[in-house]
Amino acid sequence: MIHRDWTERPSIKTVKCVHTNAAKYKVENVLTEGKTYEVKNESEDYLFVIDDSGKMGGFYKDYFEEVK
Repeated sequence: MIHRDWTERPSIKTVKCVHTNAAKYKVENVLTEGKTYEVKNESEDYLFVIDDSGKMGGFYKDYFEEVK
């Protein structure tokens, strides 16, 4: 039940949003291009970050690039 305390867990890595051009969903409402986000969990296709609404969201990895 990792989802219950995702917001308090330490971040895995930091990523930067490179675009919000979604074909199907409206991600420009919750992600800002050029802003960095802390990754709380990761799956094969998704990164789970706390978005601009302050809630945990899962987004395709192609919206982000890793910050070194």
